[in-house]
Amino acid sequence: MNKILSIRILTLGVMILSVMNGCKKTNTVTIPPVQSHFTFKDAGTYEILAANSNISIPIGITAVQTTPTVIEYTISSPTGAVAGTQYTVAGNSITIPAGQSLSSIDINGSLAAYSSGRKDTLVVTLQSKAGGVGPILTNTTYKLSLRGPCFEGDVTLSAFLGSYKNTYEDFGGAYGPYTTTISAVKVLTAKTGEVTVTNIYDYGWNPIKFILDWTDANNRIATLTQQAGIGDAGTLSATYAGRDISVRPFAGQPGTFSACKQTLNLKLQVGVTGLGFFGTLYSVNMAR
Repeated sequence: MNKILSIRILTLGVMILSVMNGCKKTNTVTIPPVQSHFTFKDAGTYEILAANSNISIPIGITAVQTTPTVIEYTISSPTGAVAGTQYTVAGNSITIPAGQSLSSIDINGSLAAYSSGRKDTLVVTLQSKAGGVGPILTNTTYKLSLRGPCFEGDVTLSAFLGSYKNTYEDFGGAYGPYTTTISAVKVLTAKTGEVTVTNIYDYGWNPIKFILDWTDANNRIATLTQQAGIGDAGTLSATYAGRDISVRPFAGQPGTFSACKQTLNLKLQVGVTGLGFFGTLYSVNMAR
């Protein structure tokens, strides 16, 4: 290659480089707007256990501001909770101070309104303010479940399933602790249900079924219908070995139960099928 050609090639390369540099785009940085959110949570539960208790729902913004930030919200209730009756809240906005990124909406639930088993849902929705802060679209609403202390009339039968390792009994003498189990439950009506208890007497007896009745939440009843085929009566006395055991309610002494404490107090009259029943109360106290 001669010298002139080399110079032309070099010159051409410089020209191409200059053109490329001249066409380079300028990077533009877009700063997103400040937005509000529920600290990226969308649900919570408020159990009202005292008259002056409250819950704070956290509210945040995506960037700290040099001036106070006002965030507006609304509260609705698909279950019918009414502000000033079931709950109270101060206004419809909160202010996040300058230099901070978090605040909260404070809600006070009425203990009186929820002491009898009432449950509600509140839906808190962040609002867009003209010329101000709007919510992040993916975290605009927060669902808050309200309920009072455990209510004995609010019974879920399936919650009784499982082992009761602190079972004590008295059948003419104390015995325990030992383990009984509620192995099955059956809904009978809106206020009654059946539970099947295994290992009563801790001596190989067959399961016994009891009826739980919470029609009156303050006077809950646990009883049973007369049942046979419970086990070998020889476990009661060698005199009755090979005979069958029957059980029935003990006259005038129904048992009880607590859904909140997960306890059952069962009372039975035990007998030998075809012969009769013993006069001694058989009491079984079951606890987790």
